[in-house]
Amino acid sequence: MRKALWIAVAGAVLLSGCHRKKNAHVPPPPAPGAPVSGETGLASWYGHPYHGRASASGEIYDMEQMTAAHRTLPFGTMVRVHDLDNEKTVDVRINDRGPFVDGRIIDLSHAAARAIDMIGPGTARVSLEILSLPTALAPAAFGVQVGAFRYRENAEKLRAEMEAKYGRARLTQRNDTPGLWRVVVGQEPTEAGADALAARIRAENSAITAAFVVRLDSV
Repeated sequence: MRKALWIAVAGAVLLSGCHRKKNAHVPPPPAPGAPVSGETGLASWYGHPYHGRASASGEIYDMEQMTAAHRTLPFGTMVRVHDLDNEKTVDVRINDRGPFVDGRIIDLSHAAARAIDMIGPGTARVSLEILSLPTALAPAAFGVQVGAFRYRENAEKLRAEMEAKYGRARLTQRNDTPGLWRVVVGQEPTEAGADALAARIRAENSAITAAFVVRLDSV
């Protein structure tokens, strides 16, 4: 009887130890709002007239540097862009916002586009691999851009309409396009939350043809 009891206790201790050892190697879950590799879509590129202007990060845009614009990745993120058709790759640093065109996920500099033979076609099917994030990563916040206007009064009209429906909306201007007023709705702590808001806006407002999730770099 004592021998059987000892065997049972020893087995329980062994199983407990194995369970702890197994769990010890489970990686912690990613931080809320942390970007994930594997995004796929169309890449485009931009050069003049943006060359020499301040980018959304405040850095002067040099189209011959290996940089890119992305709507939600933090400034300073290093990304490897894989061309899915010719299998070429290029590494770029995110220092700007865009592209604000449906289906496009990244805007490459002229130099980066040339590296993967994208200058002629203008666009390419790509996937994105995140290589590194900036060491000082500010808390994430995301909104939905629903329009861009040359005239502030038109932007203000849409902003007021969106605020009445969804509780928060603002007008923003970027350094590279100072004459363009953008209407951004909401402030969500995760990109998934902003995606859900964008889907709701598109479903409830037939006049809005594009609703893009954007990172709020200043809130």
